[in-house]
Amino acid sequence: MATIGLFYGTQTGNTQMIAEKIQAAFAGTAVVQLHDIATADPTDFETYDRLIIGCPTWNVGELQADWDSFYDELDNIDFSGKKVAYFGAGDQVGYADNFGDAIGILEAKISERGGVTVGYWPTTDYEFNESKALRGDQFVGLLIDEDNQSDLTDRRIQQWVTQLKKEFGL
Repeated sequence: MATIGLFYGTQTGNTQMIAEKIQAAFAGTAVVQLHDIATADPTDFETYDRLIIGCPTWNVGELQADWDSFYDELDNIDFSGKKVAYFGAGDQVGYADNFGDAIGILEAKISERGGVTVGYWPTTDYEFNESKALRGDQFVGLLIDEDNQSDLTDRRIQQWVTQLKKEFGL
């Protein structure tokens, strides 16, 4: 059975809750090992060919504090050939001008380091003005808005994980 490394940072607990739901959605298909980025080491990324990166957008378009502290460490990690999926939590109403920016920031850095992005997600059913997570007309990964669309969270996670299973070759 394949093993996936899921690295997340959380401030309020929402991103950890989403990470755990993603982990549960892979049950029976892959083992998803959770890593809180607050206690992670760059070498923790080495053993995985498939990664999931989770980060909420904090303040006005910023990385969550633990990811912000770890950001420069990404320069020391070779992501070449690794398939990397992204998810983030954000508020599309209160922060419509930078919705999901954090995963866009991380995706740009990890792609520079050789990571292959999978798990692009459509922008339909979201209302926002701008996002660094946009690549063309899609987000670089799954965006969850617990503040305004919590009723869609579980369905979005299930659909995204089904998509990832194919893209990860599981």
